[in-house]
Order: sequence, then C-alpha cells, then structure tokens
Amino acid sequence: MQFKLTTLAVLAAVASATPTRRAECSTGPIQCCNSVQAAGAPAVATLLGLLGVVVQDANVPVGVTCSPISVIGVPGNSCNAQTVCCEDNTFNGVVAIGCTPININA
Repeated sequence: MQFKLTTLAVLAAVASATPTRRAECSTGPIQCCNSVQAAGAPAVATLLGLLGVVVQDANVPVGVTCSPISVIGVPGNSCNAQTVCCEDNTFNGVVAIGCTPININA
C-alpha cells in the first residue's frame, strides 16, 4: 500500500501551548485526541513516517487518535483526553497536525 506524501508547513505560532477559545477554531470541528505530542517524538515520528506525512518542524504538535467533537455539552460529545483545535484534520483521526489546546469553557 502506498501512502500519499504530504508536506505541511505549519507556522511556529501553532506550536504554542496557550489554549485558544472555542470560537477561534476555524479549521474544522474541535478534536478530542488521546495524546498530543511534538512531531519529533519517536512514536509520533514513526507514525507520521508510516503515513507518508512530512512535517517541516519537529516541534509542531500532533494529535494522535483523534475524533471530532461537533457540539460541546451534548451527551456523547465529551472528551476525556486532550481537547484541541488542529490545522490539518485530513488523516481520518489517526493524526491531526498543528494542534493547540482548546478551552471548552470559553
């Protein structure tokens, strides 16, 4: 199986750990990820390599095993892990690129 090679240029500002407000997530639905780690972390780098994803900055936060949360507060839409807004959610929940924490109470 051959994976599509994707090159992502994500601004250094995305790597910030400062939570954004829910209303500021304009890239798609808020994501609930089991973990968020730097692209250069060994497990994440291996996963990105298997998917054929090239991230130009090893410090870009990558969400792993993510699912969208469409409406906060609706039963079944809770997140027991990391709630984030990501720049690129096009990998079917396996990974999400350029994630910043979301303050779901804002």
